[in-house]
Amino acid sequence: MTHPLLDLAPLTAAHFAAVERRLASLLATENDVVIMQGEALLPLEGCVRGGARPGSTALNVVTGPYGQTFGNWLRDCGATVVDLEVPFHTAVTAAQVERALAARPEIDFVSLVHAEAATGNTNPVAAIGEVVRAHGALFMLDAVASVAAEPLLPDAWGVDLCVIGAQKAMGGPAGVSAVSVSERAWERFAANPRAPRRSYLSLLDWKERWIDTGRRALPHAPAQLEMLALEACAERVEADGLETVMARHASAAAATRAGALALAGGLRPFVTEAADAAPVATTLRTPAGVDAGELVARALAADPALPLIAGGGAWAKEMIRVNHYGTDATPAAVLSSLRALGAALAETGAPVDQDAAERAVRDIWR
Repeated sequence: MTHPLLDLAPLTAAHFAAVERRLASLLATENDVVIMQGEALLPLEGCVRGGARPGSTALNVVTGPYGQTFGNWLRDCGATVVDLEVPFHTAVTAAQVERALAARPEIDFVSLVHAEAATGNTNPVAAIGEVVRAHGALFMLDAVASVAAEPLLPDAWGVDLCVIGAQKAMGGPAGVSAVSVSERAWERFAANPRAPRRSYLSLLDWKERWIDTGRRALPHAPAQLEMLALEACAERVEADGLETVMARHASAAAATRAGALALAGGLRPFVTEAADAAPVATTLRTPAGVDAGELVARALAADPALPLIAGGGAWAKEMIRVNHYGTDATPAAVLSSLRALGAALAETGAPVDQDAAERAVRDIWR
């Protein structure tokens, strides 16, 4: 018997190229868009290894765990790395980046995460891009968590390498990702003898075997199901309207933050300033003496499908993350998450006000 997920016609080169064009439209970019056949760490590492080498100096902005990962890759490439670390409950500023660049004129590569879902912060890329462009460095941006959740304009902001994935605000799979590549970035890769070649990490292979040949023949068999899902995600964003999708995420973030504060019980936002808070996820600090993992486990006992997770690493015991992205950027998901957290807090003896939390959420959404 046939199966709709198994008995599929091969994905043609023309179909693959059409999905690339949809993503280019989503990013409002004139640069080449390459769809990589794996999770977004694949193009991110490919960008770092293509753009960095011994003798280069990189400014690596660290506002969360992914920034730390980029620094490790850059050092492994032999680059001198200047880490600009800011507390994870805030965002980096363009002024901080400008000072770091001025102190090290030799910096030729800058890496930044737009929105750190793990810590719940987001960074002012437009302003940062302006100072990076003035300095002349190549600018790489991890926009996996920000695409379709907040404004993202790589060309206008001077971003040379903009990596996106479908698994957050686009509501799709994690198994496929994409990167927009500027002409400057292609030139940097081509001039780097250490840039990956004949490798799954190689963006240059895609350029030479796919883009430069007119996109007539795919270099290898694509991840077909993931490609079709990526296309469906782009279609859904187009149908709803990008501005509408972004507004939904902004409302979810504001409502979660306001609802948590109104709920009380000792919960408070991890990211101090609302302006620094990412629209895809809201991170919350638990009251003193309340283990975040245990609190989340209690909340999920009633409904395991809630978009709640305890923080990782150093924040495993004190941070809760409400992942209100994609199909969970709704009043229902936010209300259900706060009700469950309120009930779990009440079990610890903390005074909570469920009615106030619900009013705060509904007021924001209106």
